[in-house]
Amino acid sequence: MRSKSKYEFSVIFDTSRLSGEEESLSFLVTAQRVVSPSSFVYGESVDASQFIQLEDFECHFQPLNFTLQVYNAGPSTLPGSFVDISFPNRLSATGAEMFHIQQMMVSQDKGNCSFQKNPTSCIIPQEKENIFHTIFAFFTKSGRKVLDCERPGRSCLIIRCNLSSLLKAESRSIDVYMLLNTEILKKDSSSVIQFVTRAKVRVDTAIRAVEVSSGNSEDATVVFEALHNLEPRGYVVGWIIAISLLVGILIFLLLAVLLWKVSYLSDTTQT
Repeated sequence: MRSKSKYEFSVIFDTSRLSGEEESLSFLVTAQRVVSPSSFVYGESVDASQFIQLEDFECHFQPLNFTLQVYNAGPSTLPGSFVDISFPNRLSATGAEMFHIQQMMVSQDKGNCSFQKNPTSCIIPQEKENIFHTIFAFFTKSGRKVLDCERPGRSCLIIRCNLSSLLKAESRSIDVYMLLNTEILKKDSSSVIQFVTRAKVRVDTAIRAVEVSSGNSEDATVVFEALHNLEPRGYVVGWIIAISLLVGILIFLLLAVLLWKVSYLSDTTQT
């Protein structure tokens, strides 16, 4: 299953600093983003073979492939531009970084990408939990959590790709291969975690640009989801059964005592 988002926008360039006889340059750009997979399942009982483990690391990673395509529909050449791609990188403002970039490529080698590297790619959150806290966390799994870089206070991983000029009817693809640390997701209380990633195409700031009033937003958005399988660990199931039996026995004893007292009071009244 693949998720696609397609947006179109057009801008007019002041080309007084460019060579040529025309005073302005217009073009229409189409941006398309694809992520694979668009959803995946994680959890303690999910087969570890579905994930990737890096050498000398204990973390289980979910591989993700992102592709962004920028297409110039013309009629003029698109001068140098850059693309900012943002990924919500933490579950909370103080949480650990989840993404590990493996590779970034621009088609035809007509561009380059950069980002701030995660110094620690594998982090397994350590929390002091007892069995009762674990059971409570399982039964209180909430619904959907949305991670979006547009929301205030959200920490994001930003990838900036500089692209060379695009001729009319020419396209440029950006491929990002990354890993998501599922060990961090397991500690969250949500049953569904939705990642909203965004890409913004910008032109060279040295050239003045005005967006046409009829043009659409230059932002492209794609969403993928992490789904918890909602299956508890084996020992948690054992504890749930044991506690359920204990509670059942206590209720039975309580009812037996109450019935005995009612019967005793009834006999005393009759005598």
